[in-house]
Amino acid sequence: MSLRPCAGLLLTGGASRRMGTDKALIEVDGQRLAERAAAALSAVADPVVEVGPGWSGLPSVREDPPGGGPLAAVAAGAAAVRRAGHDGPVLVLAVDMPRVGVDLLRLLAGRDGPATAVPRAGGHPQPLCARYGPDALVAVDRLLAAGGRSLRGLLEAMDTRGEVGWVEEDEWRRVADPEALSDVDTPDDLRRLLGGP
Repeated sequence: MSLRPCAGLLLTGGASRRMGTDKALIEVDGQRLAERAAAALSAVADPVVEVGPGWSGLPSVREDPPGGGPLAAVAAGAAAVRRAGHDGPVLVLAVDMPRVGVDLLRLLAGRDGPATAVPRAGGHPQPLCARYGPDALVAVDRLLAAGGRSLRGLLEAMDTRGEVGWVEEDEWRRVADPEALSDVDTPDDLRRLLGGP
């Protein structure tokens, strides 16, 4: 299957309750997580939009309502890139996954198979670092209109129809380290992932 170029959606609108500070503003090696993720996405995708308060320097939009969760964020971001003239797949990346790099995003962007490609880590889907095809984005809008909030619910429905290409660990670990898909929810997570004290 030949895919059109991907747009990118950087999700920065989470509440960060357990971290105690906005995760997008945490600095690692002198760079905020929002800037780090924006640079990785921008190396692979075009256009790239932040869905959140605008910490990354990218054009930004807000989900409705703000803080409405990842499904609402993907819907808002997809609408923004459609307004910019993009009707192909999108790469979604949550700001709190600091070990995701360009090589992993490039693997997802260019992977053959279904238009939606989602990594699994430890057997669990990773919907916040994934490629969503145009059909999935239409389904996001429908699910949101029906009161849905979960990207996992979307993937479960799509999987029953064979519309998800699962990217298993033996594939994605060729281009990324084993912790690449780990997120940081607490200060301890951040220290563990980034090797701090």
